[in-house]
Amino acid sequence: MDQKTTNLINERDMMNELIDKNNPGIKQGDIVCGYVLKRIVKLQQEGSFFYEFNHEATGARHIHISSNDSENVFSVGFKTVPKDSTGVAHILEHTVLCGSKKFPVRDPFFSMLKRSMNTFMNAFTGPDWTMYPFSTQNKNDYYNLMDVYLDSVFYPEMRELSFKQEGHRLEIEGKPDRDNLLNEDDFRLEYKGVVYNEMQGAMSSPHEVLARNLLKAIYPSITYAYNSGGDPAVIPALTYEQLKDFHHSHYHPSNAFFFTFGDFPLQEHLAFIGERVLTAFNRIDPGTNVPNQPRWSEPKSVLCGYPFDENEDPSKKCQVCMAWLTADINDSYEVLLLKILERVLLGNPASPLRKALIDSELGSAICDGAGYDADYRDTMFAAGLKDVEASAAEKIEEIIFNVLGELSENGVNKKHIESAIHQIEFHRKEITNIPYPYGIKLLLTFLGSWFHGGDPLHILNFDDNLNRLRTELKDDRPFEKRIQNYFLENTHRVLFSLLPDQQMGKKETERVRSELSDIKEGLSQSDIKKIINDAKALKKLQDDKEDVSCLPTLGLDEIPPEVVCINESDDYQSIPALCYNQQTSDIFYFSAVAGTGVLSERLIPLVPFFCYTLTKVGTAIRDYTEMTQLIDEYTGGIGLSAHAGTRYSDTGECVPFIGFNGKCLARNQKEMFEIIQELASEFDFSDQARLKSLLLEYRAGLESRIIPNGHRLAMLLASRNFSQSCLLKETWQGIHQLQTIKRLADGLTPDRIKMISDDLQSIGGTLFNRENFKIAIIGDEPMLSASADAIGDIKKCLGEKKEKVSDKRIETDGFGPPDIELSGEIPREGWSTTSAVSFVAQAFETVKMSHEDAPALAVISKMLRSLFLHREIREKGGAYGGFALYNTEDGIFSFGSYRDPHIVSTLRTYKDAGAFITSGDYTDEDIKEAILQICSDIDKPDPPGIAARNAFYR
Repeated sequence: MDQKTTNLINERDMMNELIDKNNPGIKQGDIVCGYVLKRIVKLQQEGSFFYEFNHEATGARHIHISSNDSENVFSVGFKTVPKDSTGVAHILEHTVLCGSKKFPVRDPFFSMLKRSMNTFMNAFTGPDWTMYPFSTQNKNDYYNLMDVYLDSVFYPEMRELSFKQEGHRLEIEGKPDRDNLLNEDDFRLEYKGVVYNEMQGAMSSPHEVLARNLLKAIYPSITYAYNSGGDPAVIPALTYEQLKDFHHSHYHPSNAFFFTFGDFPLQEHLAFIGERVLTAFNRIDPGTNVPNQPRWSEPKSVLCGYPFDENEDPSKKCQVCMAWLTADINDSYEVLLLKILERVLLGNPASPLRKALIDSELGSAICDGAGYDADYRDTMFAAGLKDVEASAAEKIEEIIFNVLGELSENGVNKKHIESAIHQIEFHRKEITNIPYPYGIKLLLTFLGSWFHGGDPLHILNFDDNLNRLRTELKDDRPFEKRIQNYFLENTHRVLFSLLPDQQMGKKETERVRSELSDIKEGLSQSDIKKIINDAKALKKLQDDKEDVSCLPTLGLDEIPPEVVCINESDDYQSIPALCYNQQTSDIFYFSAVAGTGVLSERLIPLVPFFCYTLTKVGTAIRDYTEMTQLIDEYTGGIGLSAHAGTRYSDTGECVPFIGFNGKCLARNQKEMFEIIQELASEFDFSDQARLKSLLLEYRAGLESRIIPNGHRLAMLLASRNFSQSCLLKETWQGIHQLQTIKRLADGLTPDRIKMISDDLQSIGGTLFNRENFKIAIIGDEPMLSASADAIGDIKKCLGEKKEKVSDKRIETDGFGPPDIELSGEIPREGWSTTSAVSFVAQAFETVKMSHEDAPALAVISKMLRSLFLHREIREKGGAYGGFALYNTEDGIFSFGSYRDPHIVSTLRTYKDAGAFITSGDYTDEDIKEAILQICSDIDKPDPPGIAARNAFYR
């Protein structure tokens, strides 16, 4: 072949790389369905193309990312800029989803959850935006959902009763619809509303209180000073007319940002949106631009309280943080450097600022909200400690400035910079669907900048900025300069202290009671009658059966009959591991399991803490700073987790194990294997100072998860005595894990720390032996073949290093039932915390997945949630959510509620669920919709690495 022919072939191949096979024939500058195509750019992600459009008539923006991903995403977002804390943007997000012009049913959003094969459906309210995203793999489903979403946000019915249900309303406490109250004086008023109760729950969390009040402190002059979710004390001030006005000014194509992602043809999306929405609007100026926060000439200090339990000791329950206003969100280079600087300063236990704060022993963990936040018009950086004395604020400030000053003067460790860059590169490269589908995660990376006029491409393709940084690193001190500029010399900073207030909950209750009493005193007879009539009308609206046939739906014949199964490859018999040949985009995954059934009953509760500490405490070869730095430098993360499965057999035995997972770029396989081998064979828990620090940090993390996860904790408690698996899950993931850790952490003495150290060492010695350590590796052919020697070395090393333990079962694997006994009692109990709302659960035994009734129970769970619990608990009761879950593995059926203002009435609703489902008061269509939901759960796609790991666990 001559040189001329070779050049022609290379040129042809390059041209083919620039052709989007999903959308052939579309060129930059084309006008497509009224949109001008500004740019087409090939992205770093393999096979992905970026399209940017502007709609000529309305000014609507549209970004499409064409990829080979079958999980197609749609989103429409708006800049929503509240001028108070009434929660208008949040309440509007809820209310527009309560019926629209084309779909005038009570709740099209929740109805579509039943009539769809969606892999994700939700709506979000951010500090200055509102977004409505979904994803699905089915094309008909995609356009069904888009039709409902577009009609909901642009043409909502906005009924006043919907506003009262979702936002706030007054009702007569306990007697909402009794006419004879007109002649009584002894009644009391109460506030109700889904968002009102949701935000009562949110503002019971120290994390939320800190986050909202820190924004108010550092952005006092612009929209972030207000609580976009709504302050429960202010929400009742919002009027129906104000809500409608906010919709009129904000939910307009001129203020809209459309996003689509996946392998469906782009032109069909544009035509659909144009026909349904854009042709009906003209361009306006929505006036939603967010200005920069005016900068201060002097730093400030702010104190703020949060509700704290009267029965707990408040002495070391403060949080202190320093926060700075930093770069403009649209300066992509500065934003990238600050993200890297965040990882350098706080990214792992060896990071200098994190280490100095933790080593001070002033607090237990880094404060809530620490790190760099690039979601605001002016970006923000925060650092501090939680579980500190109120008097520690100045000491914490001094530590922070000492560390920053030393780094600025003496230089930032080059290895820390390189490992921080590696982490950012790795996580940009990895395709995952946790916690959102990949397309939505991609949108969230550039959404803030895009909404504020920035260029999303600077974030999606950041190589130019990275190359600029590498040049600057050769000849300059870029990070030292940023530390000086953004931190040491920056006067727009605040020293923020969050203080426990044991009277705050009681004071708020009294304030609400007094406010309602004053309102009652001012009511006329006609006002009382209106409250009663509104309650009647809302109850009738909620109780009425409605015809939802106007909503689109899928048929059962559109459910794919195949279930995707991931199987190990038979081509690697010489490797002592299960090998999964998967295309993982140059990322290699290691997964191992070790059975915990060999542990004594006394050690079992410590397993989650063992998982938490192993990668953070150091080894016999390296201290924790060296090890955590090495993990950051060569891997995308190494972590352990505790699992309590149930065997897929008639016995249904508990299968207890820990997962040991790592991931890295293909080029770093050797280094990751060396790290894993060292962690598994040279573990060492003898650093008692470090162990104490980790114990307090772990406890703080468990405490902070109570209120956000209250429903899960309640369900674990309710089901814990039905089986060993249920008991172990609660022991490891529930309230009793927190109680175990609190008992260990309270009154720590050197003897107790030594005991914990010995116990953790014993757990490691028992679990990490060759017979009990099963391995899987996931990647493409070259990565798998390259792993053979390393896997053999790990197995050999575990055989040689196995410690002698007293438990004779160590000679077999540890995947048998654990050494724990069930209590004979079924709990009926209540647990208290500082939440203003409740989480109510009930659980009972049914049958497991192999039983012929299992499919019916799965269908019943979906029907109860959508046809009964949603109406009774959310719409009528005002809770954020009510649901039913059937766990096919354990055979447990559960009811749960989230951020619920009621307890007794919710339990009564659970009791009535059986009567509802046996009444037959539902249709064949309702059953079909439940089947759609189940199949949607089953067919939800996982990226190759996660899918193979889950197959290995099974």
